[in-house]
Amino acid sequence: MLSVLIRRSDPLPGPTEDASRRRFLITAGIAAAVTIAAAIGATAVRAGRSAASAVREAVRLPVPATAAPEVPAGAELGIDGLAPVVTPNAQFYRIDTALVVPDIAPADWSLRIHGLVDREVVLRWDELLARAGVREDADMVLSRSIDGFTASSPLEALTDDRNALLAVGMNGEPLPAEHGFPVRMVVPGLYGYVSATKWVTELEVTRFDRARAYWTDRGWSERGPVKLQSRIDVPRRGAAVDAGNRVVAGVAWQQHTGVAGVEVQVDEGPWRSATLASAISDDTWVQWSIPWEATTGEHTVRCRVTNAEGQTQTSERVGVVPDGATGWHEVSVSVR
Repeated sequence: MLSVLIRRSDPLPGPTEDASRRRFLITAGIAAAVTIAAAIGATAVRAGRSAASAVREAVRLPVPATAAPEVPAGAELGIDGLAPVVTPNAQFYRIDTALVVPDIAPADWSLRIHGLVDREVVLRWDELLARAGVREDADMVLSRSIDGFTASSPLEALTDDRNALLAVGMNGEPLPAEHGFPVRMVVPGLYGYVSATKWVTELEVTRFDRARAYWTDRGWSERGPVKLQSRIDVPRRGAAVDAGNRVVAGVAWQQHTGVAGVEVQVDEGPWRSATLASAISDDTWVQWSIPWEATTGEHTVRCRVTNAEGQTQTSERVGVVPDGATGWHEVSVSVR
């Protein structure tokens, strides 16, 4: 997957530049490295496919300047019913505002960067490399999709060390159309409604007190940091299982922070420490499991996670709106 970093840096040189101004730097290692096969238009027509879909199939992702780390041994616990550590593209979570998935050919795509910058920039697919000086009073980047969706990302989340992405690939292949081909945003540590704009065509550098986005207009908070959370996948809520040696397993996460430990409680018994799988990074979820001697009857199983900074997941139950749910996840299980 391509990593396109959006980060603050030193002021740009020049006699008219204010020394307090910073660069809005978008760097990419692809430049002209993406090769698109020629003469596929006619093939697409004959096959009854759209030209954009044919172009996507012909895209070859560049060799990354810095390769992502391999998935470590022990990251996948191999437990039936447990969410995989790497989600296949076809199973990846989706929320769309468009009734029809946009069909965009890379040759028709561009990204406009404007607003509180020293110079407006328009990038084409074969460029993805430019600089725009960010003004001192800016604190938000409003990203816009070709379908009109907007997201309000805190500027600091795009300029710190978390590796915000303009992504052109996913799991080793070009982005699927339903996940934003040819280019989408990904920002670790933020909920998607403020960070994961698909089919992105515009970045406006602005302020939270000057602009609003699609979901903030519908009652959601404007910054959307990912909460410390854990989840039980095995056994499922309402499951009926046989008595004896069983396993409780799930996933836990807090992007840009990382997970230190998970605890599990059955009914009102003691909290016991689960075994963590190997984490890919602080920006990914981690699997966990714990053995359970299941006895006949009705039981409630719950979990909680502690992050790498020593904070333990709160038990306070809060709904999803306006800025993400909290509370311990629990499941009711019948043991026969």
